[in-house]
Amino acid sequence: MSLDSDISLLSRIPLFGELNAEQVRLLAFSAAHRELRVDEILFREGEDATSGFIVASGEIALSRGEGKAKKTLASCEVGSLVGEIALFIATKRPATATATRLTDVIEINRALITRMLNEYPHVALRLRAALSERLTATVSELGRVKQALDRIDRPAARR
Repeated sequence: MSLDSDISLLSRIPLFGELNAEQVRLLAFSAAHRELRVDEILFREGEDATSGFIVASGEIALSRGEGKAKKTLASCEVGSLVGEIALFIATKRPATATATRLTDVIEINRALITRMLNEYPHVALRLRAALSERLTATVSELGRVKQALDRIDRPAARR
């Protein structure tokens, strides 16, 4: 892929929506491409996570477990950001990521994001606000799920 197509793809990622054109260009220029063959593993569940990946072409399946206990959790298509939390904090991979077809990913490591946030503190503040909004929405949604599960459990408890 060309630098221009990488810039175009990165600018469509919601997390990077707070970046201006120059910052997206820096991100695209500093990122690395990685090509994966069918069934090639991008990362394994439990590994240290130091970067996030944007699916530039192809598809990545996220799964947990192995063998007969393996469960597919999600399918990540073009434009998906996989491993977002690793861009900001040291963590372990919660799932295994495997290419389901010929796939190209753009790898962005935490050191690059940290450098950008240090060089552009106003971006750090905007990203913090955006992530805070998303976390608040997630917590709210979990509250609704809990209420729905409670309604399901109540009739069962009366029996």
